[in-house]
Amino acid sequence: MTSLSKTKSSFYRRLYVAHLIEQGVANVPALIEVTGMPRRTAQDTIASLAELDIECVFEKGEGERHNIGHYQIRDWGAIDPRWVATNAERLKQSLGYA
Repeated sequence: MTSLSKTKSSFYRRLYVAHLIEQGVANVPALIEVTGMPRRTAQDTIASLAELDIECVFEKGEGERHNIGHYQIRDWGAIDPRWVATNAERLKQSLGYA
C-alpha cells in the first residue's frame, strides 16, 4: 500500500466519516470505536466536513442533556454519496482502518 499525502488522507478521512455518519455511526464515541482514530481527530474531521460543502448537523436527543445525540448529513454538496458508498471499503483500507 502506498503512503497517502496529507491532503489525500484528510480528504479520504472526511469522505469516510461522512459515509459512516450516513450509515448510522453518528456520534464521536461510535466513530472512535469503528475507526480507532483519536477523539480529537474525529471531532476535527466532523467539524471540517463543511470545508467540502458537506452539511453535517448535530441532532440533540429529545430530553437529553450534555450534547447527547447524533450527527446527520443534510447535504453532500458536490460530493456524490453513491461514489463514496461504492468506494467506502477502499477508503477504509487506504486510511488503515481495516
